[in-house]
Amino acid sequence: MNMFMGEYQHNIDVKGRMIVPSKFREGLGESFVLTRGLDKCLFAYPMDEWRLLEEKLKKLPLTKKDARSFTRFFFSGAVECEVDKQGRINIPQTLRTYSNLEKECVVIGVSSRVEVWSKEIWEDYFTQSEESFAEIAENLMDFDI
Repeated sequence: MNMFMGEYQHNIDVKGRMIVPSKFREGLGESFVLTRGLDKCLFAYPMDEWRLLEEKLKKLPLTKKDARSFTRFFFSGAVECEVDKQGRINIPQTLRTYSNLEKECVVIGVSSRVEVWSKEIWEDYFTQSEESFAEIAENLMDFDI
């Protein structure tokens, strides 16, 4: 299993291409899945991690409205990305629109996935989360962290 960590600043060119940070390229592989994430970012998963996630999501009950909504949202935005010889991927317009990705972006490693954020949204999110980090940590104590 891959472990992704760190934060990298990158740009998206006019054709919607972004260089995948070299630290993440090996773990993600030559092709990986990119989809809508939470908090207006994109989630990138190596194929093996995507298959595990897919199996878990298949087990959600179709009778539950939230389960149907989440799986629709998650899978309808998913695309397989191929890394080109320059280490770039093409981010489809639908995903760029969803995540407000225009030029400057931040790519972060979050354990088993990589997230792609618009720089502006990431900075707002980080500032808000930083202020409540101690409180968030306290709330997670119930999860044995």
